[in-house]
Amino acid sequence: MKKLLIAAIGLLPLVNVQAGDWRGYVEFEGTVFFEDPAFPGQSNSNLSIAAEPEYIQEWNRGDDIFTFKPFYRYDQRDDNRTHGDLRELSWIHAANDWEVLAGVGKVFWGVTEAVHLVDIINQTDLVESFDGEEKLGQPMIDLSLIRDWGVVDLFVLPWFRERTFPSEDGRPRFAIPIDKDDPIYESSAEQHHVDLAARWSHSIGDWDIGLSYFYGTSREPRFVILPSAIDPVAGTVSETTPLYEIINQTSIDLQAIYGSWLWKLEAFTRGGQGDRFASAAGGFEYTFVGVRESAIDIGVIAEYLYDGRDDEIGSVVITPGTAFSTSPFQNDLVLGTRITLNDAQSSELLVVAVLDLEGNGQSFSLEASRRIGTDWILALEGNGFSNVSDNTSLISFKKDSNIRLKLTRYF
Repeated sequence: MKKLLIAAIGLLPLVNVQAGDWRGYVEFEGTVFFEDPAFPGQSNSNLSIAAEPEYIQEWNRGDDIFTFKPFYRYDQRDDNRTHGDLRELSWIHAANDWEVLAGVGKVFWGVTEAVHLVDIINQTDLVESFDGEEKLGQPMIDLSLIRDWGVVDLFVLPWFRERTFPSEDGRPRFAIPIDKDDPIYESSAEQHHVDLAARWSHSIGDWDIGLSYFYGTSREPRFVILPSAIDPVAGTVSETTPLYEIINQTSIDLQAIYGSWLWKLEAFTRGGQGDRFASAAGGFEYTFVGVRESAIDIGVIAEYLYDGRDDEIGSVVITPGTAFSTSPFQNDLVLGTRITLNDAQSSELLVVAVLDLEGNGQSFSLEASRRIGTDWILALEGNGFSNVSDNTSLISFKKDSNIRLKLTRYF
């Protein structure tokens, strides 16, 4: 990553840096938890500050674009959340029916609200947010072929990014500390394994369709408890180790708009992490436009989540060497509402509940935002958990219901 940054800085004089454009944001964040922490070292409150400037330079009549987007956060409590990343450092060249991106970039695939199952190119920056929305920059070459019958993207991903995890002082965090410094790789090339991906996307009438294939190191690790991490006398586990396996994944995402209805589906089948399994998320969002002849739109969201892996993790603690997953969404119903005021301040509210249909608990989230003036946005986020079963992966967060306030200055 450092070599790529040095090379890009060396090229800046060739692209007329003085004509470029700077933009970005600075964010102030405060979090308060409603219950006392479950683990030693944690606190009931937390403060942090983050910045993400972005530099964009165009030349050759806009056919070539250079982007530089670093990110850094300082966190009051969690040393692992105090971190920096190169979100983007890329050159894009566009021709009539093709374009290429080379460098560090971010690619998003997915259509559903609660989870993004098919979004596999970039690694999740888990210390930023447990909802999986934030991603690390990914070194890549992406060749896009633009045809009448769709767009084909071919990816070469020469360097793997490990997932970030909270420290023992972080909150929320997993109940068993994660040894992020010594992960296990299936490939002897470890982070140097060259991953490959391909995607076809097209719009047919009211439908947007995506078909994707990925072969390489899984962005979603399983975990292993090594014998050395178990105290034979106390029977306790000191840490668990991420396991990054080589997988092959085929996926589909669909989205269709019919009047006020928005239908969504994401699904994949994956091999390489034990037995081949399938996962799917699908549903709809119906929008009531101009409620009571006002400017307010209210959307009703309903989705179903399925995952072929088992959600019960209680037995793995006493089975050292067994790889296990922490995915909590095996058989879940998602219900939510989105309220858009369509006012000058772009005020929005999103409330979502995820209900485990097997009786293992519920989780809730809230996102509200409103622009202040022209450069500031005030956002409120909340997360809650209730009736969480002791043998599910959500047990780590049982006492971590919280509210988070963000004030962001854009420039």
